[in-house]
Amino acid sequence: MYKDENERSFYSDRNSDDVWSKPVRAGKRTYFFDVKTTKGNNDYYLTITESKRRQEADGSFSFDKHKIFLYKEDFDKFREGLEEVIAYMKENLLKDVPEHTYETWKASEDNKVDVDFEDL
Repeated sequence: MYKDENERSFYSDRNSDDVWSKPVRAGKRTYFFDVKTTKGNNDYYLTITESKRRQEADGSFSFDKHKIFLYKEDFDKFREGLEEVIAYMKENLLKDVPEHTYETWKASEDNKVDVDFEDL
């Protein structure tokens, strides 16, 4: 269903409300950040989906999925809350964890891009 990010930046072959998607593989989980349009295509919103593969008793596989809908008026508050929680955890709960286990956090902070969500 999801193609490599280099193969797609806009999807005319998928549902009309899907604009763009970024899958992020993280261990046993995959997170999908999907930009969608509202009915009438006059506004945009973001869905964040966590998908985790699990094996059934009969040996077949299924996926547990959890989804969050995030609307543009909530982007800044959501980002602020997420950044605050991550900073708290790194400072207070992960002090004894070697830095190399979350070096990717530092790399992503160094490459931070300022986005004006009003431009969406």
